[in-house]
Amino acid sequence: MKRFAVLTGDIVASTDLGPEQLTETMEALRAAAREIAGWADGMETGFAQRGGDGWQMALDRPVLAFRATLYLQAVLRRLAEGRTTRIAVAEGAGSLPDDRDPNKAHGPAFTASGRGLDQMGTHVLLLHAEGGATGAAYRLADALAAGWTQAQARALCQMLPPGTVTQAEAAAELGITRAAVQQALAAADYRALHDALQMMETGA
Repeated sequence: MKRFAVLTGDIVASTDLGPEQLTETMEALRAAAREIAGWADGMETGFAQRGGDGWQMALDRPVLAFRATLYLQAVLRRLAEGRTTRIAVAEGAGSLPDDRDPNKAHGPAFTASGRGLDQMGTHVLLLHAEGGATGAAYRLADALAAGWTQAQARALCQMLPPGTVTQAEAAAELGITRAAVQQALAAADYRALHDALQMMETGA
C-alpha cells in the first residue's frame, strides 16, 4: 500500500442551495481536484462525490495535503461569497482501485478521514485527524479561511498552487492591478499561509 492523504468533505448549508448551485459547487471541487493532480509529476489522485453533498479526494503526496485543503476552500469561496465545505484530512496507508474512485478505496487513511468528518463540530471547517501541531495548523488556517472574500479567494487561487507565479502574473491573469492583488493577499494573510506551507512541505 502507498501512503495517502485523504480529504473527506461535505458542502456547508447544502440544503440552502438549489440543484444548479449544488451541482456547480461539486463541479468546482471536481475541477480543482483535476488541477491538484497536476501539481506533482506522477502523483496518483482520485476524486468522487459521496451522496448528495459529500465528496472525497485522495492523493499519494501527503506533503501537499495542507496546500490542497486551502486551495479547495479558496476555489469555493471564489465561486460565491460564503460558499464553503468542511474538510477532514487523514494520512496513512491505502490503495485506490484502477478507476481511482475513493469510494471503492481501502486503508486506514480512508477510514480515519471519514470518521474525522463525522466527528467534526459545526463550528469547525478544517480538521486533521492527527491532532498535535499538524491539527493546530489546520485549526488556525480554518480561522483565516473563514474570513476570505471572493476577491481574496481569486488571488489565492492564483498563488496557492505550487510554482513560481508572481503577483504581477496573477494580476495579469485576473485582469486587475498588481496593487489589487497585493491588497487581496495581504487581507487574506497569504504571507503567513505561504510561510506555513513552506515549513510543512520542506521541514524548514
